[in-house]
Amino acid sequence: MISSPTVDFAPPGIADIEQAAERIQGQAVLTPLLESPALNRIVGGRVLVKPEVLQRTGSFKFRGAYNCISRISASARKAGVVAFSSGNHAQGVAAAAKMLGAPATIVMPSDAPAIKVESTRAWGAEIVLYDRAKEDRDAIARGIARKQGASVVPPFDHPHVIAGQGTIGLEIARQLAALGATADAVVVPCGGGGLIAGTSLALKHALPGVPVYAAEPQGYDDTTRSLRSGHREQARAGAKSFCDALLAPMPGELTFSINRRTLAGGYAVSDAEVAGAMATAFVHLKLVIEPGGAVALAAVLTGKLDARARTVVVVCTGGNVDPGVFAAALSFS
Repeated sequence: MISSPTVDFAPPGIADIEQAAERIQGQAVLTPLLESPALNRIVGGRVLVKPEVLQRTGSFKFRGAYNCISRISASARKAGVVAFSSGNHAQGVAAAAKMLGAPATIVMPSDAPAIKVESTRAWGAEIVLYDRAKEDRDAIARGIARKQGASVVPPFDHPHVIAGQGTIGLEIARQLAALGATADAVVVPCGGGGLIAGTSLALKHALPGVPVYAAEPQGYDDTTRSLRSGHREQARAGAKSFCDALLAPMPGELTFSINRRTLAGGYAVSDAEVAGAMATAFVHLKLVIEPGGAVALAAVLTGKLDARARTVVVVCTGGNVDPGVFAAALSFS
């Protein structure tokens, strides 16, 4: 069970994202835009991939974590930070906390990929495991924070986290300009909605008129359905997916308040389609992409987002995948 507490933060603006870019400069990796002629032939258009698999800790989550923790006072950081995550946010918080001198405690589901648990622990964080089917990770984390006097760093529903993730949007705009290219669409993986909220905010400012779409696993297409209904929808009862990074039960309150204004729609992809995208990225881009990180590419490869005679920017969010899962995905090549 995961609670969804009322969020009383104001959403970030473009100035917050620009300030976040200054804070993470020299700490986060400036990931490139990659292009493959073979991939272009497959879709009949031009695909530019933003590979956050190359980011510090192997996912975009470091950006938001570092921006958020760096804004906590030095004295407050001594009491530590607490986060809850299936793995990528956990690693981002653990790394940023170590770099900024803050002890970190991370609440992680007992079924999280082993590679994510081990990598989080390797950054020096204390791990607290919980049962995602029966326990409330938010309540556990906030209880620890109260006991320790620590600061909670949420995975997506926080303005400093959203602003940090939004630096991807600024980079996409600048990199397109450097290539002399224009985008017809941008597609971004979506779980709780923090990455796509920040990215779409930045792109709305830097590239007005370019539509931004969410990509989600089937059954967890709650943002796509929320955009249609106009209010936050829950993930479908009994839904299952191997996209462990995108299994938030509903859009964040703060993130959806942004995404309902900035997104053009969304696409849902099956696990089989995601596995095919993982295999295609490995063959043609030489990238190792985790399931949740490959949903946007899957939306393009399947033609759900039509890239024919168009230029589409695809964000691939993370590469922290257990070897067995990745090996199985390669069978789809």
